[in-house]
Amino acid sequence: MLILRRKKNESILIGDNIRITIIECASDGVRLAIDAPKQISILREELSEAEKTNKTALTPDIDSVRMFQSIFKQKRMESDKTEKED
Repeated sequence: MLILRRKKNESILIGDNIRITIIECASDGVRLAIDAPKQISILREELSEAEKTNKTALTPDIDSVRMFQSIFKQKRMESDKTEKED
């Protein structure tokens, strides 16, 4: 990790086509201007983490799926047995 000190209106260059400029420094945070090509995605870290969490929540874990299959199969067998008895 590279740590730099910059003042208002100073910039950091990343490669040949990304420029980060300090717009404002205040006690509650820093405002940045990021100039980058449109094909480069720029996202706040907390939004990226939330997106990953949401994707994980949508994907069931394999043990839960297997348990559901087992219960479903057992209920189906019980239902088939009841139908045969009638």
